[in-house]
Amino acid sequence: MAAAGLGRDGGSWLCSPPPPPPPAVEAVAADWMLEFACSCLCRHFGEESEAQFRWWKNVVKALTNGFSEIPTHQKKMVYLCQLLIKIAKGKRLELQFENGQRISPLESALSFWTLLEKEEIKLEKLHEDIRRLIQIQIVAVYMENTYFKEAAEVLERLFTDSQSDKCLRMKLATIIKNKDPYVPLLQNFNYSLLISKIKSYIELFMKENESNFLIQEATKHVESKGLGATALQNKSVNINKNDKSNLDTKQSLDQEQQCTTSQSPGDLKNPTASFRAETQKEQSSSESEQPAECGKTRSCFSLWPKKRWTFTEDLQLKSGVLKFGVGNWAKILVHGNFNNRTSVMLKDRWRTLCRTDQA
Repeated sequence: MAAAGLGRDGGSWLCSPPPPPPPAVEAVAADWMLEFACSCLCRHFGEESEAQFRWWKNVVKALTNGFSEIPTHQKKMVYLCQLLIKIAKGKRLELQFENGQRISPLESALSFWTLLEKEEIKLEKLHEDIRRLIQIQIVAVYMENTYFKEAAEVLERLFTDSQSDKCLRMKLATIIKNKDPYVPLLQNFNYSLLISKIKSYIELFMKENESNFLIQEATKHVESKGLGATALQNKSVNINKNDKSNLDTKQSLDQEQQCTTSQSPGDLKNPTASFRAETQKEQSSSESEQPAECGKTRSCFSLWPKKRWTFTEDLQLKSGVLKFGVGNWAKILVHGNFNNRTSVMLKDRWRTLCRTDQA
């Protein structure tokens, strides 16, 4: 007689444990889990909740590991998750996601964005804007780290067709030749704007995928156990903590110009092999999950809660304004020693300091 075991309710099985579910049942359950994990990853990316984003990133990687090919109905979810993971690490040039190739995280992100565009029924201007912003920021990140040779090389990889986006290509080539990462093009179409556009895309994706089975069942369970009030309180706290961040993003967006160049996306060769190679590379890597400095700049995309300004940071900001002048926030950011700030944060802090001095 088989050994007894414990059932789900804490009791014991009198004989052998129940048989495993059929493969079809496991496949459906896996779909629900991946759908839920993708939803959580998108939400925490939008909320800039670093710890939760990292946790759900690992869940997504575990769920997608071992795909010989991505099931058709899951392609959009998987591509979006991979895009967010690359964008979140976009300024960490030491991270390379493709086997045997010197590919930056943002170049990898562009490949997955190309795949995402193919899964859309129609292309919106938002899609074109995101493509242009990724292309511009691929070059900008290399230049911010004074890797001008690499910036020129990546420009050749981005625009293999001499006629594709000819105007944008010529502008970027001139910027690289002049070795000036502070020109208006790179400052107007900056990393903060890219993140904001990605968040806008996520909002559209979430609206299209509201009928999440696990969410619905979990909601019923929470309501039946009387846990709704506690969950609502926690949600309110999280919203309040992110109100100012969302306001900063909106103010920055209002000041940015819209991209005027457009071109159909190129094809990514062998997407299945690329996805498998990326997954194996990240699994075998022992990369640290702690925030890393990105060359000279401290404006790496990082899903961190807001931190108080220190006395030292205020001195660095005042010194930068004296040296570069009011409004040159990107230069001040690069040359100062700030704690994971953005140029928008510097501008807002300077206004606060000015109001305090006047008072």
